Amino acid sequence: MDINTKKAKKNAWRITKERGIGASRIRVPGGYLNADVLGMVQEIAKEYGNGYVHLTTRQGFEIEGIHLEDMEAVNQKLQPIIELVETNQAETNREKGYEASGTRNIQACIGNNVCPFANYNTAELARKIDKEIFPNDLHFKIACTGCSNDCAKARMHDFGIIGMTMPQYDAARCVSCQACIKGCNSLSVGALRMENYRIERDTQKCIGCGVCVTKCPTRAWTRSKKKYYKLSIMGRTGKKNPRLGQDFLVWADEENIIRIIKNTYKFVEEYISPDAPARKEHIGYIIDRVGFEKFKEYALKGVEFLPETIVKECVYWDGIHYC
Repeated sequence: MDINTKKAKKNAWRITKERGIGASRIRVPGGYLNADVLGMVQEIAKEYGNGYVHLTTRQGFEIEGIHLEDMEAVNQKLQPIIELVETNQAETNREKGYEASGTRNIQACIGNNVCPFANYNTAELARKIDKEIFPNDLHFKIACTGCSNDCAKARMHDFGIIGMTMPQYDAARCVSCQACIKGCNSLSVGALRMENYRIERDTQKCIGCGVCVTKCPTRAWTRSKKKYYKLSIMGRTGKKNPRLGQDFLVWADEENIIRIIKNTYKFVEEYISPDAPARKEHIGYIIDRVGFEKFKEYALKGVEFLPETIVKECVYWDGIHYC
């Protein structure tokens, strides 16, 4: 059977260990979708696959057991899903399936649609980033998480976007119950203290998690109207040197974070190893090779930070070293 496996991979198909059989991968930015998509996935799985679907760790679907000779027909069946999920796609690729074999689906926790701890709408930001960076063959992994609990494991990604809030205190509503202090001490970093019957926040210590807001019974603490984010960079799993991402920006805005991610694509285009198979090389390995200063030179091009944004001059990673 003559199957163009390069084309299949370009359409986000997985080439399985069984000859002539593949799995169609469906991207769902932020893991948030209309329930109608589930019925469409079921239809493809039963008509063309083996009836099974894998819910991937990156919040997408893999429809298993599809004969690769049916790839064109399945790609046409995927088009309504692509449109309903609002996945970015070039106009020239309509009814030809997904594009880009590199950049992975952008993950997100449930966000403030549901979770009382989340500081922003994670799925909305995931979809916004998706529109900016797809289609692309370079190997990027991005995750959005609503607060410092990091349910999306954002620190294991090339870019982890962690929601923050600048807590607003209204002393007139405060009854000195100290519920916020107890919450911050037990669930966060202990950045609050009582002075003269008022709560004082240590601005150097506060991580903007919003626990004080969730614990206050009188709404003396509220979230800031302005959204803030922490950008963790170059976390990764893998064989050689798995490690957690480290903070690069604190109290940043989403526009500059998106700009930095897009600038990093240009950095990778310039410095990716010519020997990288299928143009897949973790960004962290490229930075390790060419230097953090060179990465910053590309990443911060055209970026103008908020006055309150903290930019780390140097970032150091450790992790486990196997070679």
